[in-house]
Amino acid sequence: MMKTFFSFLLLLLLPFTLYSQENATSDDLFAKARKAAFDEKDYPTAIKLAQQALEKSPDYTDISIFLGRVYTWSDDLTSARQVFDKLDQRNVKDEDFFIAYASLEYWNNQYDKAISIIDKGLSYHPQSEALWLLKAKVYNSNNQYIEAEKATSSVLEINPKNTEARALCNRIKEFTSKNALGITYNFSHFDKQFDNDWHIVSVSYKRATSIGSFIIKGNYANKFAQNGTQIELEAYPRISKTFYLYAGAGYSNDVGIFPKYRTGVSLYANLPHSFEGELGYRQLYFSSNIWMYTASVGKYYKNFWFNLRTYISPDHKNISQSYTGTMRYYTKGAYDYFGFQIGTGISPEENINNLLENETYKLKTFKVGGEYNFSINKSNLFSVSATYYNQEYRPNEKGNQFDINLGYTKTF
Repeated sequence: MMKTFFSFLLLLLLPFTLYSQENATSDDLFAKARKAAFDEKDYPTAIKLAQQALEKSPDYTDISIFLGRVYTWSDDLTSARQVFDKLDQRNVKDEDFFIAYASLEYWNNQYDKAISIIDKGLSYHPQSEALWLLKAKVYNSNNQYIEAEKATSSVLEINPKNTEARALCNRIKEFTSKNALGITYNFSHFDKQFDNDWHIVSVSYKRATSIGSFIIKGNYANKFAQNGTQIELEAYPRISKTFYLYAGAGYSNDVGIFPKYRTGVSLYANLPHSFEGELGYRQLYFSSNIWMYTASVGKYYKNFWFNLRTYISPDHKNISQSYTGTMRYYTKGAYDYFGFQIGTGISPEENINNLLENETYKLKTFKVGGEYNFSINKSNLFSVSATYYNQEYRPNEKGNQFDINLGYTKTF
C-alpha cells in the first residue's frame, strides 16, 4: 500500500519537476552544472546541464568555456577542442578562454600550440599574471629555460608577491645560463680559539646541460698560518620534474686544512603548494670517517623563502644535532634578495667553518648572520654576507668567530 502511494506521489510531482527544468534560466542551469562539477565531481551531469544552458543561451561565453574545461577534465579532448575552436572562431577575447584552451594543450604536451594560444591571449591581456605564469610552465616543461625565466620575470614585474612564479623562478635559475664563473673570498677572525685569521678563496666553473648542472671548484685556504688546497666536483642531475639530485665529492692532500675526502648526496623534491624538501648525507674523512645525515624543508610565500635544515651525526656515544633556520626576501629575480640565518651547531657544507678531525662540531655553537645578493644586467651576480658564531671549542670553553664572505659570479 505504501509503495503504491509513493509511486502515485512521484507521478504527481514529475510534471512539476519537468516544468521546473524547462523553465530554469541558463544561469540556474549553469549554477547547477558548476555545483555538479566542483562539489560532486559529477562531470557527466555537469556536461548535460551546461549543454541545456547553452540551448537557452548559445552565446553565453562563460558556459562554453566551462563546458570545454569539463570535457578536458573528463579526458574527452575531441569535444573540448571543438568547444574551444568554436569560441576561437567567434573571436572571443575573454582571458579565461585563453587560459582554459592553452591549459588543455599544455596538459597534453602540445607545447607549441599552447604557446600560440597564450601569445594571442596576451595580445589582449598583456598584464595577465595567469597567462604569463602558464607560459612559464609550458616553456619549463619543454626545457626552454631561458624563455621560462623571461615569462616568470614578467609575472614578478606585474606582481612581485606571486608565490608560484617565485618558486618556479628559483627552480629554473640553474638552467638559464650555460656557463658561470665564480670566485668567493672568506675571512674568519677568532677572539680566543686561534691566534691567526683564516683566509679561503674558491674559484668555480659551472656548466648547465640538458640533464643538469655540473660544477668544478678549486679551494685555497690559509688556516693556522698554513696553506692548503682542495678540489671539488658537484652535480645536480634532474630525475624528473619533481625530483633532482645533488652529488658531490672533494679531495685534498692537505689534511687538517681540509678533509682528505668528502662526499655527499641529497635527493631534492619540488613539492605541491610551493614547498620543497631534501634528504641526504655528508661524509668527511680525515684519518677516520665522520658521517652526517641531513634533511630540510623549504616554503615559498610571496616574496619570501623559508627553510629549516638539520644535520644529525650519530656515533657510539651520542647523536649530535645542528639546526639552521633561513629566511630570504626577494626584491627582484632569483639572485636578488636579503637573507637572515640563525641556528645552533655547525654545517659541514662550507669550508669556512671550524669543522676539524677532533669533531668540534659536536660542541655547542650558536650562529646568526645576514646576506645580500644582487645582480647587474642579470649576468653579474654579487654576494656579501656576515656571520657571527659563539662556539664551544673545548668543553665549557667558548669563543667568538666573525666571518665575512664576498662573492662574484659571471654568467654567460
